[in-house]
Amino acid sequence: MGPHVLLPALAAPDTEELLEVSIWPSLALGQQYTSLGSQPLLCGSIPGLVPKQLRFCRNYIEIMPSVAEGVKLGIQECQHQFRGRRWNCTTIDDSLAIFGPVLDKATRESAFVHAIASAGVAFAVTRSCAEGTSTICGCDSHHKGPPGEGWKWGGCSEDADFGVLVSREFADARENRPDARSAMNKHNNEAGRTTILDHMHLKCKCHGLSGSCEVKTCWWAQPDFRAIGDFLKDKYDSASEMVVEKHRESRGWVETLRAKYALFKPPTERDLVYYENSPNFCEPNPETGSFGTRDRTCNVTSHGIDGCDLLCCGRGHNTRTEKRKEKCHCIFHWCCYVSCQECIRIYDVHTCK
Repeated sequence: MGPHVLLPALAAPDTEELLEVSIWPSLALGQQYTSLGSQPLLCGSIPGLVPKQLRFCRNYIEIMPSVAEGVKLGIQECQHQFRGRRWNCTTIDDSLAIFGPVLDKATRESAFVHAIASAGVAFAVTRSCAEGTSTICGCDSHHKGPPGEGWKWGGCSEDADFGVLVSREFADARENRPDARSAMNKHNNEAGRTTILDHMHLKCKCHGLSGSCEVKTCWWAQPDFRAIGDFLKDKYDSASEMVVEKHRESRGWVETLRAKYALFKPPTERDLVYYENSPNFCEPNPETGSFGTRDRTCNVTSHGIDGCDLLCCGRGHNTRTEKRKEKCHCIFHWCCYVSCQECIRIYDVHTCK
């Protein structure tokens, strides 16, 4: 790829009062994205965009499907990472705020959602550029360092810097208020994007007769997104609790965040931060967005949070048997197919009372 395309700088903060509604879910579930690339995109039809995001959408319309794909990727990874937790990243289809009121509070859950969605956008845009789907981006021609012994630069290095730039310009556009929540969201957005950059690695391919690897070409590649999710989930578990401080500047009152416990190591740019406690998510509560854990499947052999004791919040669990059809006694035939029988297996399924 040639020189980086300069994305538009963020405008001055809007004075209008903005609702604390995440733009991520709008992009992920909006009807205009049900078939990405198969129909024209109307930026004005996306609910929840602030003026700067609307301008970004119109100026860079061809990468917006990748932005939406990244948001979907982030939500799917959230649901995977929290599949055994009391809060399992449940979404609501008929609402702009698809996580319900859960993200209204400055909790660990909000921190993780912002980080994983921002990382998802950076990841998807970077991958899309490397695949040649956009005319404004492509492979990264700015290799980091000389080739090593026995290999040379080749292939298509993924331009993660461009993906991160897109994510930063679009996601942080709404975080322009001088309050604690905007400061928290911007920090966690950046933590997610930094994770992408930190996990870039060299990928190599051998060339030569019979795989002799006489010549080896290498390029920079992103990891599987699951590795990003695993890393950010660890950051969720060790997230730093903050307190809000208010002080006066030339532009007026400004809120900043400070680590609550001075004895602990202060959070770095790679750590997640929050300043409000999470609900326990044991019982349904429309005000907090908790769906409770009744009827959730639990692991009767686990002593962790996915075990029936903790996931069911001490209410106990029910057990039922379930018959499942599965392939069994598979045989490989030369050459070349596999034949299987169909077996019925009986499983115990445990659900929270």
